[in-house]
Amino acid sequence: MPYILKKDRKAFDKSLKEIGDNLETVGELNYCFTVLLKRYLKYQGKSYKTINDCIGVLESAKLEFYRREAAIYEDLKIDINGDITIEEF
Repeated sequence: MPYILKKDRKAFDKSLKEIGDNLETVGELNYCFTVLLKRYLKYQGKSYKTINDCIGVLESAKLEFYRREAAIYEDLKIDINGDITIEEF
């Protein structure tokens, strides 16, 4: 993930916290992502490159979220419930 410097995050953090604190459904989350992408597209100009960049950002964010949240959760559940072994089949 292309992290930005802490000093540069300040321009976004207050608004992102407010948005995050108000999200209640996956539809709302999807809406927020879509609005941000459409605004980015509007100001960067619609082109193959910009559309491709947006898709790349979504894919990178997905992979980073999986690495930092889902994989850790899955490892915890393996510890709690046990792993799948070939002997079970």
